[in-house]
Amino acid sequence: MVNTSLQLISFTCAVTGWVMAIAVTALPQWKVTAFIGSNILTSEIVWEGIWMNCVYQTTGQMQCKTYESMLALPPDVQAARALMCLAIFLGWLSCTVSCCGMKCTTCAGDDRQAKAAIALSGGVLFMLTGLCVLVPVSWTANSVIRDFYNPAVPAVRKRELGQAIYLGWAAAVILMLSGAVLSCTCPHGDRRATAAATWAAASPTPAPPPPSPQNPSPPAACR
Repeated sequence: MVNTSLQLISFTCAVTGWVMAIAVTALPQWKVTAFIGSNILTSEIVWEGIWMNCVYQTTGQMQCKTYESMLALPPDVQAARALMCLAIFLGWLSCTVSCCGMKCTTCAGDDRQAKAAIALSGGVLFMLTGLCVLVPVSWTANSVIRDFYNPAVPAVRKRELGQAIYLGWAAAVILMLSGAVLSCTCPHGDRRATAAATWAAASPTPAPPPPSPQNPSPPAACR
């Protein structure tokens, strides 16, 4: 019962991390305007994502524009697009595989070994999904920090880490931890018991030793 509850909790957390990864992919707040120097009183805020950039004005108006050319984008943005799309696909595949391997489902029948292998595969896929989210988020953060401390970059071109970066780190951690927990909930004890029972059934049962003959007691002497 405890193992089943742990599977449900880890699966729910993994699905939450997957939804967060989808939100990170869609959000434009990967890079935001850096408020430094005379730029602190600017009347507009620039958001740059992997699909579009937006200009948010203090009056409440916002204008967004998608990138027209994919080949003209920086390498980190191109890699982020590919890896985030791969992460979304792997997350969907992980959810499907994990559902089939959980104890509370009827997939794979009563074969505990098959369900354990399926659950293990789902956990590994969730960890790969978290890795696919972690790489582009960390790469983008590294480029933002490098340009921020580069004196050759003008102040108006400097950017800071946006909310999507922190959300991506949280999603990656949740996905990898949930996948690891889901992989560890495989019923190892049940598999050992099943293997022991199979070995005992296949082993020949030794025949019981024949009963030892009893020596007949001598007849009582006649009186």
